[in-house]
Amino acid sequence: MPSPISVQGRFVVPLRRDMALAVAVAAMSAGLALLADVEVGAHRPDAVGWVLLMANCAALAWRRPAPMATFVAVMAFQLPYHGLQNVHHAPVPATVVAVYSLAFAGPRLRTVLVVGGLLGGLTGVLTTVDMSRAMDILRVSGWVIAVALFGEAARVHRNYLSAIVERAERAERTREETAARRVVEERLRIARDLHDLLAHSITLIGVQTSVAAHLLVSDPDRLDRKAVAEALDGIAGTCRHARAELRTTLQVLRTGDGGQDATGPLPGLAGLEGLAEAAQSAGARVRLEVVAELEVPQAVGAAAYRIVQQSLTNAVQHAGPGVRVLVEVRYDEDAEALSVSVTDEGPAGRGRQPLPAAGPRREGYGIAGMRERARSVGGLLTAGHRPCAAGFAVAAVLPCAREADA
Repeated sequence: MPSPISVQGRFVVPLRRDMALAVAVAAMSAGLALLADVEVGAHRPDAVGWVLLMANCAALAWRRPAPMATFVAVMAFQLPYHGLQNVHHAPVPATVVAVYSLAFAGPRLRTVLVVGGLLGGLTGVLTTVDMSRAMDILRVSGWVIAVALFGEAARVHRNYLSAIVERAERAERTREETAARRVVEERLRIARDLHDLLAHSITLIGVQTSVAAHLLVSDPDRLDRKAVAEALDGIAGTCRHARAELRTTLQVLRTGDGGQDATGPLPGLAGLEGLAEAAQSAGARVRLEVVAELEVPQAVGAAAYRIVQQSLTNAVQHAGPGVRVLVEVRYDEDAEALSVSVTDEGPAGRGRQPLPAAGPRREGYGIAGMRERARSVGGLLTAGHRPCAAGFAVAAVLPCAREADA
């Protein structure tokens, strides 16, 4: 909405519609001055009277930027006009517009004080001049109060409409921000699910393929066909498991209901043994200790599964085959939380030849995804190098209640 005032230097230029209103009021006042009945003791305006009457109307052009100053100017021009006994009805339109503009601009306290002072001063002047003008006092007071009340009602209505528009705009902005935030959250969730699944499967397939290639080229004359067959079977099994889990993940993303309509359940604590076997097929030596009931809330079980999955993936990828990994999952009765710990001992000893995939451990999307998994159920995750030994450690605390209490 454009500002109602324009400033050129220090002079306030009124709006065209306010100037048009001032012209219309001037025409109306001129008509009253020429055609209205002349009160007893009054006369048609002379030259000075016309100047005061037109100046009184011209002041209305600034009623929006300066309503109080406009009201004071109107009263200042009217006092000598009435004092010279010109037609008293002529300035009434300008007075109505000035009082209305003052009440419409607000605040209410200023309107009450100004209108009250105006009525008090008018009463004092009229009673001093002629005590028989009581009816005139009541009539003038009535229309002044009516105009002030009308302006106040218009101001309240304007503020009410402005508040409604503001609330609607704020609600629209909130809806847009909420929709944008949900889109970002959904993108992160999809990226996290696909990363957890694909990174784990691709890492195991890469390690198993490297093992098979190593067996083929290390001693071709004494080829261990059984070991090569086991490595290839491990690759095939990993592909089948990845395909099934990918199908379940995509169905969960399609339905958006947490997997209730998917063909298979979300992963949980029951799937930890499968993760350990898959990591062992890639050459890792995993010891799994689960001291917790399997009936934990589905979201907590899925978070624990993904944390263990990503931790085993990181251990196999960075420490290489032969890495020793300890996976502990315990339910704390007192804290009502599921504790998940995955600790590896770093790259295998010198007696083993680490794969080219092994490398320095650094924090990437995997650890960030595990932290997000923990936060999604109100938990906390820490990950870093072991302070007093080689290797890497991941620890998470996932608050949960028993399934019967949930």
